[in-house]
Amino acid sequence: MGSICSETSISQIRSSFSSLLVSKLPIDQNEWEGYFDESGHLVKSWDFISSIILDRGLDPSVRSEAWKFLTGYYPWSSSRDERLMVEGMRRKNYESLAKMYSKIQPLLEMEHRGFSQVRRFINSDLQRLYTRDAQGQTRVDKKQMEKILLLSYVCNVEAEYQQGFCEMLLLFHLLAEQEHEIYWLFQFFLQKTEHSCVMNIGVGKNLIMLKALIAFMDPTFAKHLEGKGTQVIQSLFPWFCFSFQQVFKSFYDVWRIWEVFLIGKPCRNFQVIVAYTLLQTVRDQILRENMGGDDILMLCGNLVDLDADQLISEACSTYDRLLEHADKVRGRASPGRQLGMALAGLKGKGHRVMVSTDLPQVPAALMEFFTRARK
Repeated sequence: MGSICSETSISQIRSSFSSLLVSKLPIDQNEWEGYFDESGHLVKSWDFISSIILDRGLDPSVRSEAWKFLTGYYPWSSSRDERLMVEGMRRKNYESLAKMYSKIQPLLEMEHRGFSQVRRFINSDLQRLYTRDAQGQTRVDKKQMEKILLLSYVCNVEAEYQQGFCEMLLLFHLLAEQEHEIYWLFQFFLQKTEHSCVMNIGVGKNLIMLKALIAFMDPTFAKHLEGKGTQVIQSLFPWFCFSFQQVFKSFYDVWRIWEVFLIGKPCRNFQVIVAYTLLQTVRDQILRENMGGDDILMLCGNLVDLDADQLISEACSTYDRLLEHADKVRGRASPGRQLGMALAGLKGKGHRVMVSTDLPQVPAALMEFFTRARK
């Protein structure tokens, strides 16, 4: 079976969507305000608004408020008065957590070796973090960032601190003004995306499913990667840990892809579709030059300054092709050995996944991972 997507088709997709995106303006302040009634209740459904966000994105003027709905900071059905109460509750809860942390911090520093180690990691990452704007002015307070990251580490048992959290938190500093807003938006974002960006929760599964997706959609490419060593795909983990921050040319593009991850459209685990789409942009070069593991990783590392709208459009097209290809494959009698072996890796790690060598059932197992989002 040949590749589903060639370099030519990628170029055609880029060209067609570039022309479409010219006329697609993001949701601005006037449009956003029109989604509410006089009491401040949203009159548009989650499905309607999330579909518009997928298609057009959010203007910077509304992103701060809109993200409070997308992350769960605000209840979707809340009124204006109810949101004022929520805001007060978030502030009060944050102040209580910060007060508790200040009391136990000396004990943690003396008795908890893990805390001291994490603090060193955070300080090291913050020293490397560039926090000045084009005029050389400091945009954020690194001491405040350290406080929030340490508080997050102490309060969040599952999402341990990892490289990439500093860069992630920086974007929330630029998105919100108040310290409690920054903290809670960061926490809710991690909860919403933990199965895509948190190393000890979801990154490993994403890599296994990326390998499975390549095996199903592009067996020629899968065979090449397999022949260059089992660690090629595994080494792409920074894409997920950093939520693809490194590949974009601006903060706007990072926020744009993140809000698509938050809405869960066009499917769950869209981050794996995005990673597959990125690989497809360099797929032909890798095969043509018979690249090995180190060269592949260097080539993928050079994927930078990308446009988020364009990548989202291409990834949506990839998902459509996945659905079409799954429909074509269903009913064939040949065994799906490559995908079955890839999915077996999940079973070995304790994940409940249906694995079969009967090819009509294999797409169902893969598609289960990309189940369309529900509110």
